[in-house]
Amino acid sequence: MRSAKVDGQQLELFAQEFFAALKPSDKPAAPAQPLFKAPPPAPRHLIPTPPVASGDAPLKRIVLGPHTVDYALRRSARRSIGFMIDDDGLRVTAPRRCTQADIDSAIRAKQRWILSKLLERGERRASRQQRPPVEWKDGARLPYLGGEITLRLEEAARSHCQFDAAGGELWIGVVPGLSEWQLKERVKLWFQAEAKRLFRERLDFFAPQLGVRYAAFSLSSAGTRWGSCTSAGSIRLNWRLIHYAPALVDYVVVHELAHLREMNHSPRFWAAVGEVYPDYDGARLALKKRAQEMPVLFAD
Repeated sequence: MRSAKVDGQQLELFAQEFFAALKPSDKPAAPAQPLFKAPPPAPRHLIPTPPVASGDAPLKRIVLGPHTVDYALRRSARRSIGFMIDDDGLRVTAPRRCTQADIDSAIRAKQRWILSKLLERGERRASRQQRPPVEWKDGARLPYLGGEITLRLEEAARSHCQFDAAGGELWIGVVPGLSEWQLKERVKLWFQAEAKRLFRERLDFFAPQLGVRYAAFSLSSAGTRWGSCTSAGSIRLNWRLIHYAPALVDYVVVHELAHLREMNHSPRFWAAVGEVYPDYDGARLALKKRAQEMPVLFAD
């Protein structure tokens, strides 16, 4: 059979007649179009944390989802990788034998906790910056045990400090040349003395109720931790608690004393707290809320 010779024009006519005869269902389908365009990848951004004070700890950076986190890395003789978040940001302490890959894996395993704490601290810092600082002048109102006292300044040849509990007034003798930072330091020392007196009273009141004995007590100036307790029975309480209501002070005192029975935050620990302070959940939330509202008194 001889093959027919087909020129280009005939081939084009044949193709047009062929496709015109097709039923709609027989026609080649147009390329499928997506119903929705995929969103562009979320931009990575640096999580809002304060600069990490490096010292002898080099700065590192890690990407956690859409966040980029800077942290200070310190090597030590410890056996496990530890994390600490404070006003300086994230600090990681790792054994000397750990590789960077090991450290990155450990951070990613804890990333939910790390990110939530860093963001929480960022919110607290923003809240503190929005609150107007106290004006250190006669008549200033200072937070004390959930209420307020009035600062009274009077000229004096010698500096003195006296609290009028009935009138709710703290009298400070101002000597010639006294600067504002010296005045603030004098007031802070009074607050700290009040805190030491009150906290010891509350420790001695609640310790027998929990059936524990503490070995030592001291004040702390931690940025966010209200208290700590060691296995040796040494308790530290943040002196700034003196600004808060007595019920909130009692919650922190009971919390730290309960650690002498359970050095963790297990159900048994909270059961111990609940024995003498049943509404610990309410106190914990109230303390967090009040901390965000507290006026700025001292920078440190």
